[in-house]
Amino acid sequence: MSLAPRLSSDLRRELILEAARGCFARYGYSGTTTKSVAQAAHISEGLLFKHFPTKAALYADILAEACEADPEFLRLLGLEPSTGTLVVLIREMVAHLLEGTESPDQEEAQRLRLLASSQLNDGEFARLLFAKIGDLIAPVFNASLEKAIAAGDCAPVEGNPINLFWFSHQVVHMIALMRLPPTPPLPLPALPELSRQVCLFILRGIGLTADAISSHINSAVLSPLPVTARIAEST
Repeated sequence: MSLAPRLSSDLRRELILEAARGCFARYGYSGTTTKSVAQAAHISEGLLFKHFPTKAALYADILAEACEADPEFLRLLGLEPSTGTLVVLIREMVAHLLEGTESPDQEEAQRLRLLASSQLNDGEFARLLFAKIGDLIAPVFNASLEKAIAAGDCAPVEGNPINLFWFSHQVVHMIALMRLPPTPPLPLPALPELSRQVCLFILRGIGLTADAISSHINSAVLSPLPVTARIAEST
């Protein structure tokens, strides 16, 4: 195999990511190997490992970049911190995870399974992805929670505020996993009603008052349930 000419680190990294996107799209996560990515990028596997130590690190970077490039996600990150924005963030997260179980190509469902599998094993992929997404979502989530508390719309928070987002995420993730089998283990309601109930459960759980929830849950700022926005689109 002839190796590609010497390139800058940033350009080489982008070429690797471009090759990896094609491999993951064609073969899925399980069917893609670091060797196949290196061959697609016309580099040695050793050079690939200098940029991405594992396949999980490579895939987490691809998902994080897709997230950063998604217009709807960027719109969420650009919202003015407020109680309403806090509700928007929760609703969009709920919709993204629950609607992923109905994806015709099942790619989002596969990612749900991959995330669960990672958390049941070494946790590497989950740890990398959560760190990248957390860096993006934490500023607007924390600022919105602070605004809600200051406005009297939310109970004061003990501990790290972003943990409320991750607690909420894990609740929705487990509910989404229950929707994956042909016969769900629990008789869950249809998606729109399920999304509404999960949103209400989480908003109460993170400390929002009943008046605040009532004022913002059906705000015109929000798109109707089920929300079609995708926070981390398939590559």
